[in-house]
Amino acid sequence: MANIVYIATSLDGYIADKNNNLDWLHEIPNPEGSDFGFAAFMDRVDALVMGRNTVEMVLSFDCDWPYPKPVFVLSNTMTTVPAGYEDKIYLVKGELKDIVSELGAKGFKNLYIDGGLTIQSFLKEDLIDEMIITTIPVVLGGGIPLFGDLPQPLKFKHTKSEQLLDCIVKNYYVRTR
Repeated sequence: MANIVYIATSLDGYIADKNNNLDWLHEIPNPEGSDFGFAAFMDRVDALVMGRNTVEMVLSFDCDWPYPKPVFVLSNTMTTVPAGYEDKIYLVKGELKDIVSELGAKGFKNLYIDGGLTIQSFLKEDLIDEMIITTIPVVLGGGIPLFGDLPQPLKFKHTKSEQLLDCIVKNYYVRTR
């Protein structure tokens, strides 16, 4: 089983700006409409795990539901799934290790972990196996950070880099234990 982060960040490590906006992610021209490998990544995973804030952000986008896999939403406050998404979104709560174990028992082996607080919580529990971090060349100066405090350092091995559109860098890391 692998828990994998796939996310974009600013040069200064933020995943959203001071107003919780993501507009800066789309400011670089992408004339060919590349998904930068997202579809191939989605082929690798069985399900997604994200927090309430992230699922609410995704639901606010002016597009169809972007995930062809089940999305498990971590929330202690959300009590129902938004209407029309009952076959796409599933609520989970409890200890992260227990949730990961339960999802594994249901056959979900590769989980896409998304959202700032969710990623930080998984890192605090040392439950991240891989990180794919795409760095956008902008300094936001504040916002929602990708990383937070940890009880101890976590070591990762850098396995690959890709340059995209001559200015974006996608780095691949694997947890070393």
